[in-house]
Amino acid sequence: MPDPAEAVEMQAALVGLRRSSGLPVVFGGLLHETSRLRIAHVSGALTAALHGLGISAGNGLGGKSIALSRPCAVTDYHVSRHISHEYDAAVSAEGLRSVLAVPVVVRRRVRGVLYGALRRPVALGDRVFDAAVAAARDVEQALVVRDEVQELLACTREPIADSGCWEEVRQIHTELRALASQVVDPGLRDTILGVCGRLSGATVAPEGAVEAVPPPVALSPRELDVLACVASGATNSTTAERLGLRPETVKGYLRGAMRKLGAHTRLEAVVAARRAGMLP
Repeated sequence: MPDPAEAVEMQAALVGLRRSSGLPVVFGGLLHETSRLRIAHVSGALTAALHGLGISAGNGLGGKSIALSRPCAVTDYHVSRHISHEYDAAVSAEGLRSVLAVPVVVRRRVRGVLYGALRRPVALGDRVFDAAVAAARDVEQALVVRDEVQELLACTREPIADSGCWEEVRQIHTELRALASQVVDPGLRDTILGVCGRLSGATVAPEGAVEAVPPPVALSPRELDVLACVASGATNSTTAERLGLRPETVKGYLRGAMRKLGAHTRLEAVVAARRAGMLP
């Protein structure tokens, strides 16, 4: 079963697709099995015929898109010879004629499909196709970020056995903070930042035990994001790219962090933040 939180990304993409393309009906869903999708999100429909419909790879327009892992479209669904017609009853009930399907592909695997449709048989133009592909890319990027977050969170569940793995913990912390700013789902974002807080609030004692150190000063979330990137050796330019900021903005956050920590250099700021328990 797909993560229910992933539905947030799909729903947002479909709302954006309907707005940007002008299509009256949009729908889609994520694969809940290796080759089977269930339509879970519908916007602009007049009936409930599409909602909950199960789509198998190779069947119908969406199934063809899954099987070929590329966008597919028909000008008149009911008479098209390029698709099979297992789902004609649902499509007819909704009165759809011209339909497109765009797969959501992550790491060469189809994870979902976005559909758009008209109730008249006319060819869909490039603007509509471009909008649908862009919406699918948005979902793909969101799922990539979510996958990376889950992999990193899984790493944090491993016990810190000794100081030899502390650099890996620091790298995980840096990557999680950078990814948190790209996550739309507030619940997942709070979880990420909570894990970052646990990682940064611990230091390794000589015996390898973990001790909590309370922070004496407060940095803003963005100041801490920048400092975490700097601590990993990133330049201002690389930090800006990771966090989606301008280099000048990064410099401003870094200056603010240095001032609060009483540091005169980037290295002093990182050392002070680690001693304060704000960075691992």
